Amino acid sequence: MMTPRTGSLLEDLRSHPWLTTFVAVGVVLSFYAGLGQVPLFDLDEGAFTEATREMLLRGDHITTFLNGAPRFDKPVLIYWLQAVSVTLLGQNEFAFRLPSAICSTVWVLAVFLFVRRIRDTRTGLVAAAFTATAAGITVIGRAAIADALLNMLLVVACTTAYLYLAERDRRWLRASFVAIGFGLLAKGPVAVLIPFATTFLYCWSRRELAIWVRGIFDPVGLALMLAIAAPWYVAEYMQQGDAFIQGFLMKHNVGRFSSPMHGFNGSVFYYVPWLFIATLPFFAPVLNVFRRLGSVWHDDAQRFCLIWFAFVFVFFSFSGTKLPHYAFYGYSGLFVIMACNVPAMRSHVAALIPAALIFAALAALPFAFQQVDPHIRDPYYREALADIRNQFGVAYYVASAALVAGTLVLMRLRTMPLDLKLVLTGCATAAVMALFILPVAGRVQQLPIKEAALLAKARDYHVVMWGLDTPSFIVYSGRLVEKRDPKPGEIALAKVKRLHELPAYEVLYRRNGIALVRVLEAPR
Repeated sequence: MMTPRTGSLLEDLRSHPWLTTFVAVGVVLSFYAGLGQVPLFDLDEGAFTEATREMLLRGDHITTFLNGAPRFDKPVLIYWLQAVSVTLLGQNEFAFRLPSAICSTVWVLAVFLFVRRIRDTRTGLVAAAFTATAAGITVIGRAAIADALLNMLLVVACTTAYLYLAERDRRWLRASFVAIGFGLLAKGPVAVLIPFATTFLYCWSRRELAIWVRGIFDPVGLALMLAIAAPWYVAEYMQQGDAFIQGFLMKHNVGRFSSPMHGFNGSVFYYVPWLFIATLPFFAPVLNVFRRLGSVWHDDAQRFCLIWFAFVFVFFSFSGTKLPHYAFYGYSGLFVIMACNVPAMRSHVAALIPAALIFAALAALPFAFQQVDPHIRDPYYREALADIRNQFGVAYYVASAALVAGTLVLMRLRTMPLDLKLVLTGCATAAVMALFILPVAGRVQQLPIKEAALLAKARDYHVVMWGLDTPSFIVYSGRLVEKRDPKPGEIALAKVKRLHELPAYEVLYRRNGIALVRVLEAPR
């Protein structure tokens, strides 16, 4: 049985002032810095935010629509949260993304509180820092999609389930069911699958399957879960009938696992490189976990977290549809194990080398683009790549050089604990991602779409999307669009590489391989 902590949280945090400060800084950098300064990214952010815009426009808070057609991709909770945010703050990037940033903050807090309970405050702070500042979490944690919300709920569901198994307090069990209920409203069956499978495998490993059976059939827990999730599912089915079953359950859940959707596929090893990319700059702590699997397995809490991470990793490795962020549903368990094993890491230099190499690679990134440029033949990518080189100013090079130098200094600084050094490199990575990498990607990839949409809105153009699927254009233009070949006299949004198919046209806007044109003759 676990002994609940009785010390004051505030007193514990005051005993670790630097770690507490830098965890807070990491959260701000990862999830809030420049939150509204980057255009919405297509496809996902554009699709989610447009569905929210149409929800408010139609006044239908049960069925979501995208470009006038029912959207069965995800349940309704994230759209409700975004709708509240934009109603209060206006329809802008900050308001659309704020619910995800808040959910990510709670996600980090939940990891901290769990690790503090099973270990201590310092380890909890390190786990929170890993969660907040890993490169992949910075990207997904601020995106106007459902994944930050789902990850938050999965962390609550899994950690409270473990606390129930460890302490036998049914309040933890009921809290887990509540989180699963909201998870069903956030992304569907995966919110049930991951906690149920993780707890099953954990109990099976301990020969305690009877406890698992009693837990999952707890009548109060099941009633709470159904009371939260069932009303929307019933209402949606009443509105849409079999189209909802086929679209949501069969296509976007069963179908995604059984076969690739939208070309997002890969080998069974797809998530191996993404694991190390998404957890940058914490390459060394990740490897340290794999070196210490024996001791991890013999610690109850770490065993549970390892099963959580491994189940998600293996399950999605065999899924037909593969996207990098699917594996994130188990990364929180990995971050917990990483934090618990930092004290076993002896070499500060080896632990920080990955961060130094990352910052050096970032400094060389513009030069790498320059080397690639002559080999690009596609006009769309050539124009976008040319603009990328123009986006890196003096501040970028100064910051990159300072980060490399700072990491080298940390390697030699023996008076600072390794966990604090790792947290500092995480904050630095979050700063680079939030203040440089994501803004550059947004300006190059999405700013042309936004500018073309705002031009169309200002001039009251009825636009046809030709060979493009960029729902953010609909968000910014405030008008639904048709996706088809344009006719003479119509305004078309297209990639410049397709313009040769038009015998005659007038360019209204062109940037980075994107063009808004008036069609004078139909495409050949």
